Amino acid sequence: MQQITVRVPASTSNLGPGFDCLGVALRIYNTVTIAGGASCQRVHLPIISEAADRFFKQARRRAFSFSCSIAEQIPRSRGLGSSATIRLGILLALNRLSANPLDPLTIFRLCAELEGHPDNAAPAIFGGFTVAVAWMRGVPTVQRFAVSPRLHFVLLVPDLEIRTSMARKVLPAKISHAAAVENCANACALTAAFVSQDYEKLGGAFADHLHEPFRAKLIPYLPRVVAAAEKAGALGAFLSGSGSTVAAVTLDSPKKIAAAMARAAKMSARTIIAHADNGGARVIRSPITNQ
Repeated sequence: MQQITVRVPASTSNLGPGFDCLGVALRIYNTVTIAGGASCQRVHLPIISEAADRFFKQARRRAFSFSCSIAEQIPRSRGLGSSATIRLGILLALNRLSANPLDPLTIFRLCAELEGHPDNAAPAIFGGFTVAVAWMRGVPTVQRFAVSPRLHFVLLVPDLEIRTSMARKVLPAKISHAAAVENCANACALTAAFVSQDYEKLGGAFADHLHEPFRAKLIPYLPRVVAAAEKAGALGAFLSGSGSTVAAVTLDSPKKIAAAMARAAKMSARTIIAHADNGGARVIRSPITNQ
């Protein structure tokens, strides 16, 4: 029986104005282990079964039985890409067990389709800061850039869970032309700062009009936590994915910023200080045993 273990990083997505497009991989990990063999008859969770079915169909391989275990460091339903890590772990492990019929871009595409958006799948598989353009001529594309270890990501992770499906229901069908222009400008400025690693120019670029004002109805502490992080010296702060995590970015004093965010939250929460992961998902163990 062959066993594959894949380590997949968390991700913070949207980064304010880059809705469904921008993301950064973080050094917090879920680990997925799959063992294949005739003796591995298991009933899997839907998220696992759906990823497996999609892999076998795309790879044109006959489905085989496997067991699966997941070691989780990434909190679920907090806007840190937990579901993407599990889907990617399944896809990458099955791909290795099947002698790698699919390339990384195809695996990314499958994960993005399963997720319904590409902004967590892209950084999770490729690492670093990613710009994902979804469904251009039916195929999502990705550009990836390294993130300097000088940059700290300060995460306020409340006990509150937010389902992505619920967070999308509060979004309006339309926004004003002026709001769209400002969002475009901020997303461009943010991307330029990450690509050039001129992080001081991130200040003021995280403001958003597409989703955060509407999701604040579900996450009422968001404005005051963002304000507290920026007052404490952060370059900016934003809702991580669909929440409930709030992320701040800083070059200095991450502990001071974490404490300020925790005080402003006025609810049960923990803080995490992390750096970007530039490596992305990787197979960390692939032993072969005979039974």
